[in-house]
Amino acid sequence: MADRDRDELGKARNLRPRDALGRPLPYGAEGVARIPEDLTLAPEETLTYAQELLDDALAFNAHEVLEAAWKNAPAAERRMWQALAQLAVGITHIQRGNRTGATAILRRAAAGLGEADSPDTHGVDIDGLVRHALGLAEDLLHDNEIAEERLRPVLRRDATR
Repeated sequence: MADRDRDELGKARNLRPRDALGRPLPYGAEGVARIPEDLTLAPEETLTYAQELLDDALAFNAHEVLEAAWKNAPAAERRMWQALAQLAVGITHIQRGNRTGATAILRRAAAGLGEADSPDTHGVDIDGLVRHALGLAEDLLHDNEIAEERLRPVLRRDATR
């Protein structure tokens, strides 16, 4: 069995490069820049960075940024950040062609956003994102074509691109 990548505590890590959709590439291959595992940003910086990644069709990387926020957030905000990360994962599954997985995760994201403790947290467009996630899931169920632009949801109310 090949040696696995491990951190200083022996925890398994995957240091293989990844493609734009987050799929592992062979060692030595050229991949997209990775998001640091220990990323810590202020909420506004997190949302800005995740939005830039979504706008660049890098939903997997946006998921990693949002997941870092989820892990570092105060308890009252964790459900929202988790659901935002799930939204990005759902979009990643659409990009990868996994319609069934995308549908399930997008529904989970919508439910999680609906359960968020505070709908005004950091200006996140909770209602708009719930509608967006459910609309994508519905289109996937009916085998409707999804335009690339719909894979770049706007995370904050009153945001401009």
